[in-house]
Amino acid sequence: MDSQKDALQRIIATLANKNEELHNFIEMLNHTLGRVQVNSTQVVSDLEEEFDTLYSMLDEMKESMTSAIKQETVRKSHELQNQLTQSSSALESAEELLEFANTALHITDEGEFTKAAKQIKDRVTMAPAFRLTMKPKATDNMTHLMVDFSHERQVLQGLKFLPVPRAPEIVLGDCVVMDNEVTVTWRMPVEDSKIDHYILEYRKTNHEGLPRVKDEQCWEVLDDIKTTEHTLQGLRFDSKFMNFRVRACNKAAAGDYSDPVTLETRAFNFGFDSTSSHLNLKVEDGSVEWDPQGGKGLDSKVKGKENKGSAHFTNLKNMSRSGTPSPKRTSVSRSPATRGARDRFTGESYTVLGDTCIESGQHYWEVKPQKDCKSYSVGLAYRNLGKFDQLGKTNNTWCIHVNNWLQNSFAAKHNNKAKNLDVPVPDSIGVYCDFDRGQLSFYNAENKQLLHTFKMKFTQPVVPAFMVWCGGLTLTSGLQVPSAVRSFQKTENGLGGSNSSISQQDPSVSCDICFYDKLPSVDALLP
Repeated sequence: MDSQKDALQRIIATLANKNEELHNFIEMLNHTLGRVQVNSTQVVSDLEEEFDTLYSMLDEMKESMTSAIKQETVRKSHELQNQLTQSSSALESAEELLEFANTALHITDEGEFTKAAKQIKDRVTMAPAFRLTMKPKATDNMTHLMVDFSHERQVLQGLKFLPVPRAPEIVLGDCVVMDNEVTVTWRMPVEDSKIDHYILEYRKTNHEGLPRVKDEQCWEVLDDIKTTEHTLQGLRFDSKFMNFRVRACNKAAAGDYSDPVTLETRAFNFGFDSTSSHLNLKVEDGSVEWDPQGGKGLDSKVKGKENKGSAHFTNLKNMSRSGTPSPKRTSVSRSPATRGARDRFTGESYTVLGDTCIESGQHYWEVKPQKDCKSYSVGLAYRNLGKFDQLGKTNNTWCIHVNNWLQNSFAAKHNNKAKNLDVPVPDSIGVYCDFDRGQLSFYNAENKQLLHTFKMKFTQPVVPAFMVWCGGLTLTSGLQVPSAVRSFQKTENGLGGSNSSISQQDPSVSCDICFYDKLPSVDALLP
């Protein structure tokens, strides 16, 4: 009986998924049906405008072509209405079967339960919901009925509807998602020398599979593409997927859209956790800035024991799949937005944490300081970092620190030990974390030059951490691990790792005294 229950549970899950597909499909049919009417009205209006110019000569042809449009409208409406009726009937039947299956779960008599389960299985096999084609038999496109009279005014008797390009086919296997760029490739089913250009449309989504009519962002349009390949550059991957579709255009009209495709665009997205920031830090969207007035009137110099409390995080499961090869699944947790998740940093710890915790996988983000920033640090910390703790001065923080005040310095810091970095300070810093390998690397974000690598074994989740004094930082997340970094890491790991790292167990590395250790108090900076 347990095995039959398991089988019935699987059937119920399948039915529920099918019901959702039917709901989405019916929504699409209704939308397409409405667009047929709208587009039909539009092309009739365009047609009438053309005929008004040549009314005396085109009266008879106008009647003929208007009739053709109406016939096409009736044909498409009839096909879509039939599909809509069939889908609604299938949905009603599936909902009834789903209700019956849920009821059957509560049958205690084994014989009756077995009989009901067999009946449900037989009905599912014959259910109309699994026999329907989830593709409209007609589209809402009516552009094949448009005309251009510029060349036909002398040959009115031979006037016909203009030829429309066929729908292109997106070649999923040739589409590439890399370095926050997406390359989309397509082809025509048959060669068409009349094609003038293509229109590529895309939009971000968190839904896998076919695009949904409702609850989606608007399509972004890229017009006048002359080749059958296009690369979108400089994207921020702040959604799990992106939808793409393309249509071909000749000099007169645009053809049908290609079947849409969905490409996976996962990346590490996070922001600053304003509830953790020091009162002298002003946190806004994607930036944090030193604010000497922020703690005025408050006792920001209280000394005490480390805060032992830790932020609470909610696990986010990454379970979606796409048609393109995707990176190894990673695990992150996002801290709650409510105040009180942890105590604010205080004293001379001018720190703010990221709002998302890293529990596995490879991640990358970039930080750009303001040009006049006096001092800042970028790195990682365990989420239980004490509110008085400074980055790089404890055994649960790793960072690189830049000091541009009084005495310039550029150093990697961990556990109150520092290693001076004999390289120029870049305008923007890339941070790479491989949680599973226990590796934290810093790069020049512009040319991907390696600045420093920490190697350790993480014993708990980590969170991005930032310190800033007299200046500001701008954060860029939603970035994939750059291919140059992946290639470098692959080579480095193959050669046994970098030699330029501060190990947690290395007692021989002394701590250089740098400005960060002696940040002045807020009161000293206030008038």
